[in-house]
Amino acid sequence: MNRQIAGWIAHRWAKWVTLVVSLIFIVIMAILGFKLTGIQENDIGSWLPGDAESTQVINKAEAFSDPNSAPAVVLYVRDSGITPADLAKAKADAAAFADVKLVDQDVVGPIPSKDGKALQVIPTITMDEDGWDKLPDAVKDIRKVAEKDSNGLDVKIAGPAALGADQAKAFAGIDGILLYSALGVVVILLLLTYRSPVLWLIPLLCGVASVLTAQGFVYLLAKAFGLTVNGQSAAILSILTLGAGIDYALLLVARYREELRHYSDRHEAMAHALHRAGPAIIASGATVIIGLLCLIFAQMNSTSSLGPVTAAGIVMALLMMMVLLPALLVIFGRWVFWPFIPHFGDPERNESGVWGRVGRGIAKKPRFVWIVTAMILGGFSLGIFQLDANGLTNADSFTKTQPSITADKELAKHFDGGAGSPVAVVAKADHADAVKTAFASVKGIDPASVEVKDSAKGVAYLEGTLTSAPDSTTAFDTVDRVRDAVHKVPGADALVGGNTAINKDVQSASAADNRLIIPIVLVAVFIILAILLRALAAPLILLGTVVLSFGAALGIGALVFRHVFDFAGADSSFPLFAFVFLVALGIDYNIFLMTRVREESLRFGTRRGALIGLGATGGVITSAGLVLAGTFAALGSIPIVFLAELGFTVAVGVLLDTIIVRSVLVTALNLDIGRHIWWPSQLAKKEDVAISQPGDDAVHSKVDA
Repeated sequence: MNRQIAGWIAHRWAKWVTLVVSLIFIVIMAILGFKLTGIQENDIGSWLPGDAESTQVINKAEAFSDPNSAPAVVLYVRDSGITPADLAKAKADAAAFADVKLVDQDVVGPIPSKDGKALQVIPTITMDEDGWDKLPDAVKDIRKVAEKDSNGLDVKIAGPAALGADQAKAFAGIDGILLYSALGVVVILLLLTYRSPVLWLIPLLCGVASVLTAQGFVYLLAKAFGLTVNGQSAAILSILTLGAGIDYALLLVARYREELRHYSDRHEAMAHALHRAGPAIIASGATVIIGLLCLIFAQMNSTSSLGPVTAAGIVMALLMMMVLLPALLVIFGRWVFWPFIPHFGDPERNESGVWGRVGRGIAKKPRFVWIVTAMILGGFSLGIFQLDANGLTNADSFTKTQPSITADKELAKHFDGGAGSPVAVVAKADHADAVKTAFASVKGIDPASVEVKDSAKGVAYLEGTLTSAPDSTTAFDTVDRVRDAVHKVPGADALVGGNTAINKDVQSASAADNRLIIPIVLVAVFIILAILLRALAAPLILLGTVVLSFGAALGIGALVFRHVFDFAGADSSFPLFAFVFLVALGIDYNIFLMTRVREESLRFGTRRGALIGLGATGGVITSAGLVLAGTFAALGSIPIVFLAELGFTVAVGVLLDTIIVRSVLVTALNLDIGRHIWWPSQLAKKEDVAISQPGDDAVHSKVDA
């Protein structure tokens, strides 16, 4: 960071201006942030790729069906057989459902099952501007009607509306739940890190300010540029902003503590801390921001929008931690470190602490250490072969059994598996009969169910019922056969959609995104590292260590998901999300370490610089990793398999990065390769000096060059 800017932020009177301006900014952005929930788009169209066939069907079918509508299947079951009284009740309920708020007037049914033991009535819920947030109440109202005077009938609610209601309840209050869970973790870890009754409050307040301003910033982006925000991206925004912000705070506070030992004036100490640590923090933040922005190339709307949303959070985290945090620290003075107050002239402990001793242990056999460490991480990576990231069924997407899933299973016992979730086809109206014939001939479709529902403006809308569960691989295969069949009708321009087709298109798009974005992220991160470290060898080596760490984290996760949590698999977008977060955040810690190593290498040579860098940053980076891992682990509090898996994998990966990859693997590589790691910069030509023991006065000389 520029010396003048650093000095201005920590200036004796400018700190008060900084505080006042920051507080005004935080209040304004927080007020806007409270509106973020109101503009979230959780309808299926906000997640889908715009050019997917199922998306085109949604657009063309708007004249026939509301894309914001969802059918609920009310299932009545009596194992001894449906009675005339049961049928009469179902008919009366069908009429009553039409009076329920948000339910359309056209209620289908009752429809008897072939086995005579069940009836189904299908009311359709039309969601307003609040989207799926209203589904739980609507489904609850339908259930009240159906269960009244049931006289022994087993009543269940299945279908897309019931599933959507369970998903909405799972995400209900997700921002608050995650934020409070993450805050609890952060408070504990900050107390353990600083062992001070006061100091932890300042980074925590700045972390909360980061989240509030980030939410307001995202709200402005959504209103000004149409940025899509959904429940998933809003949840990840909160924990990523808090975790990354606290990381940056830990690094700055640690460097400030160092400089307080070298300068009697705390304002001067903060100016030097910002000047020295600022570039590493900004570079780390920029790496995460650019890595996240690579997601905009994704086909999936939900994935492409996540990039700008979370990148905005990192921007606000950097702003709060590089402006507000320094001002608060110099305002409160040295006493906030009580009872471990750093005084001017106190000796350094860079090489005498725990991490200094770890470094000297590695220095005895660095090549042996990095080879063994790499082999262990590679062994864990083999667990990836246990990862089934080909999508999840509705039942498998929750960590706990949901009412809609139980109802769907019961529905499948008495009716075709696709009841309530038909395959939809749109085609030119004058080819409707030919398309209907082709549609009905497909294996996996009940031919008697295929009918032309409506036609308007030269377009016909057809529906057919699947004979298998709509979220099964069998149903996906059926959709492929339907597409093959109707596409062959000359001049019909037929397109196939519906919930099953939507799910299939989501999986296909996610797989394509994995192949496209992962290489883009790797190239972007390499370029940033090359510019920052002014070398080519070090960026390649660091990138390799982070990819190895990612593979190990994914492998460990896959083993735990299958053999401990008993998850059926993973969402197809899971590897991409885990990769982007782990590579961007993992490189963060390597940047923290390697910028310090480079700084010390300019004075003492690479091998000595590696030990000093590890000793100086080891504690703070480990603390930062624990904080970030803890915040991501909070995702496990949400009963959604995707979020639970993402939180676990990122937490494990961050811990691997901070404790093993950064402290052991990278340090061993620095010690083994020496000055050549900076090739082709001039630093690669600087001869290494002997690695001396702690107490060398040169280590403690901290006058700025």
